[in-house]
Amino acid sequence: MAKKDINQLAKFITDIATGDAEDKNKSKKADKDVKGRSGGLVGGKARANSLTAEQRSEIAKRAAKKRWGSDN
Repeated sequence: MAKKDINQLAKFITDIATGDAEDKNKSKKADKDVKGRSGGLVGGKARANSLTAEQRSEIAKRAAKKRWGSDN
């Protein structure tokens, strides 16, 4: 894409703001971010549902030790 002068850039920004044009680079990045995030949201719930109460408790204890540096 060729560089735009100030007037072309101003028109392009105005077109995006009014919905007459689409910023193609931003759209591709936004789609990529949404796909990755939705997988992470589903995976955490699935993992939590598959663990027993004892497993969750042990994981929480290990996390607390790491976070707070406790030797208990």
